[in-house]
Amino acid sequence: MSWTDERVELLQKLWNQGLSASQIAAELGHGVTRNAVIGKVHRLGLSGRAKAPMPQVQRPRKITRAPSHPMSHGPVVRGNLALSPKAMPIAAPIVAIDPEPMQDVVVPMSERVTIMELRESMCRWPYGDPTAAEFRFCGAESPIGTPYCSYHSRIAYQPSNDRRKKREA
Repeated sequence: MSWTDERVELLQKLWNQGLSASQIAAELGHGVTRNAVIGKVHRLGLSGRAKAPMPQVQRPRKITRAPSHPMSHGPVVRGNLALSPKAMPIAAPIVAIDPEPMQDVVVPMSERVTIMELRESMCRWPYGDPTAAEFRFCGAESPIGTPYCSYHSRIAYQPSNDRRKKREA
C-alpha cells in the first residue's frame, strides 16, 4: 500500500469531516489499517482537528441529600479562601497527673512460702535464688485468676511505654 496524492486528499477530506481513523481506513480500503491512518494523519500534522459537536442531552438533575457525617455540615468555602488559616479554638492545657508512688510490699520472711506451701490464691512472685535453700514466694493474697498480688502485678504487667521510659531514664 502506498499513499498516493488522491488517497492523501481523500484522507484529509474525511479527517476534516470528523470521521474516525477506523472509518477512514474502511473508506480507503485496500489494506489500509486504522494505525496507518493515524500515522499518516500525524505525519501530515492534521491531528489538531475540531471535533464534531455532539448533540446536547438533557441530564436529569441529581438529587442531593444532607451529608450524613456530622462534621461536614456548615458552609463550603471555595476559591482562594479555601486554604486560608481559620481561627482554632484554644484547647485546655494538658495537665500531667503523676502516678501514685508504688509502695513496696514488705512480706516478712516468716510469711513467705515455699513451693510446697503455695496455694491458688497466693502470690507467686519469687524471692531469692531458685537454687538456694532460702528461695521463697511472696505468698500474699492474690485476686482470683491472677498469679500475683496487686503490688507485683503492677511490676509484672507494665505498659510498654512505661518500660521504655524507665530504660531511657
